[in-house]
Amino acid sequence: MADTQMAKAKKGELTPEMEAVALQEGLEPEALMEKVASGRAVIPANVNHRGLTPRGIGEGLRVKVNANIGTSSDQTDLEEELRKLEAALEAGTDTVMDLSTGGDLDQIRRKILERCPLPLGTVPIYQAAIEAAERKGGIIFMTPDDIFKVIERQAQDGVDFMTVHCGVTLASLERLRRQGRITDIVSRGGAFLATWMIYHGKENPLYEQFDRLLEIASRYDVTLSLGDGLRPGSVADATDRPQLQELIFLGELAEEAWEENVQVMIEGPGHVPLDQVAANIQLQKRICKGAPFYVLGPLVTDIASGYDHIACAIGGAIAAYWGADFLCYVTPAEHLRLPTPEDVREGVIATRIAAHAAEVARRRPSAWQRDLEMSQARKALDWDTQIRLSIDPEKARKYREQSPPSTDEVCTMCGKFCAIKLVKDFLKRG
Repeated sequence: MADTQMAKAKKGELTPEMEAVALQEGLEPEALMEKVASGRAVIPANVNHRGLTPRGIGEGLRVKVNANIGTSSDQTDLEEELRKLEAALEAGTDTVMDLSTGGDLDQIRRKILERCPLPLGTVPIYQAAIEAAERKGGIIFMTPDDIFKVIERQAQDGVDFMTVHCGVTLASLERLRRQGRITDIVSRGGAFLATWMIYHGKENPLYEQFDRLLEIASRYDVTLSLGDGLRPGSVADATDRPQLQELIFLGELAEEAWEENVQVMIEGPGHVPLDQVAANIQLQKRICKGAPFYVLGPLVTDIASGYDHIACAIGGAIAAYWGADFLCYVTPAEHLRLPTPEDVREGVIATRIAAHAAEVARRRPSAWQRDLEMSQARKALDWDTQIRLSIDPEKARKYREQSPPSTDEVCTMCGKFCAIKLVKDFLKRG
């Protein structure tokens, strides 16, 4: 087993990545090291990812945002995906995932890795299943060796974290069958594995050969993001028995990973109504003993097509307030089509707003100070500072520049009846 970030933290050895993250977070390096050693924080940093700017994810750290990009079988334009990568980076994402399912998957991933200075994640079962379908005539002809070869290839390339659906087991599939869900399985990776397992009547190789997965992850220091293959795809299915059965398995596997010094995150739902978001976070933190929680949204309604980034941000803000550590964005194109670079940008910004709102509610000093400075700039009618402090300065400046010159001091919403200006003038006279 290699010396992972976790192994070094347990030995009291500060790594350059720990020092960099501690500086970003305003933490004492020793405090961060203790969190990594205990599994309550991770630093996804593959030993082969050159030029990486590390990020920390977990307890007491700033809530992080992930952006998904990647081709589909219908759209395989590598240059478009690189534009999406650039859009995500410019919008302030903390990590990126390549979810490509079309084209030359090795080439696409390697090109994205070359240009991505932040932690990059993948879902290896996508490539394993697609290659089996293309080369052997179907997903069912995929072998366990095919899966682990892809995992190793991606690890060698420098992928920092991988979603692996280890909790989709024969037992959890039986619970799914008996549950009678509205939307069954909405996870693509979960569906690939379930199809293979049902056809062969065999256990999930990622669960059955978890020690093999740990050996690869340890060698390259790949952080395992234990995937929620049975996450609810509708609010009616939230917090049901299949979801919780999978979570119990993931909690057990996280402990096995920690014993081998492999860093772990736990992935979570999905579609969850507002009244169940807090309970979902608390259950995960309890069952998985404080492992970082990575949530997709959660989306708090099923009917926001075209605006799912807003449904995602609402759920994400609540989830992060209650302890979620890592928010996966959703774009306005979710459930409808592959996103464009502009969709990617909007998704990142919406989820960054959710993360920041949670940080304000958690009373993180840096977040609170930024909001305070914005309020002071508004009182002073200091437009340049307001724009600079905005989460999306580019859009704020664009809107501001659309005001006529006659409103240089105020804006066209109130004009000469600006509340701030009227009160300021009155107080000056007093």
